[in-house]
Amino acid sequence: MRMRFAIGLGLAALVAAALPSKAQSPPTPAVAAPPALTAADVAFSRNIALIRGHLLTGDELVAQRNWQEAASHFSFPREEIYGLIREDLRTYKVPAFDWALRELTNTVKARNAKQFAKARQSVETLLAAADTSLKTRQQSWPRYTVAVAMAVLKAAPDEYDDAVVKGRVTRQLGYQTARGLVLQAERMIESVAGEFSSDKAAALAEVRAGFSELKAAQPSVTAPKQAAIDDAAFQSVVGKIAAAAAKLP
Repeated sequence: MRMRFAIGLGLAALVAAALPSKAQSPPTPAVAAPPALTAADVAFSRNIALIRGHLLTGDELVAQRNWQEAASHFSFPREEIYGLIREDLRTYKVPAFDWALRELTNTVKARNAKQFAKARQSVETLLAAADTSLKTRQQSWPRYTVAVAMAVLKAAPDEYDDAVVKGRVTRQLGYQTARGLVLQAERMIESVAGEFSSDKAAALAEVRAGFSELKAAQPSVTAPKQAAIDDAAFQSVVGKIAAAAAKLP
């Protein structure tokens, strides 16, 4: 898998401001604004969202009792993504969760339906800790969520391109991964859709229309033999969604 002011005051004014009269109330301590959106934050959240995309796909495959393919999607986060965020977990106050990913993978490989829900919930609880921490760092959670969702969505075309050769789906895993990333990006947008002002309705409708188009092209986690759209068309729709999403924050 392939997986990036200050307003000047005169001296007299400064003295007056520093020495308030007895009649004046003590100044209210300033509350520091949370840090602005940073590339490092987006990169960390993107990796968390990539993990969630694989988990979404794995959930569908487990529901179909397709344990073998599900195991691939549950294994990938620990094998390929966790190492990228390991050193950042302390910064974002997220408990280590490689053990939870390992237990989930082992449960799926053992085809243990009884233990699956518990193992899956353990991972989800720990991922939620990342959301809680990241929210405290953002001035605008909707704006941030849109940025991360688009970073996730833009990873999908490479997976789709890798899966489709001359109009035929030759790599099921890549097809499923692209689909999972689309679903995760859409889920993220919908989680903050209610926060956008009414003047963003048209842009939001464009974003939703694009996601509907991609989902219609990949209606099932089981890949068809013949792809509904080619990789160029897939990339084009992703571009349209990104352009519309840029109007949302």
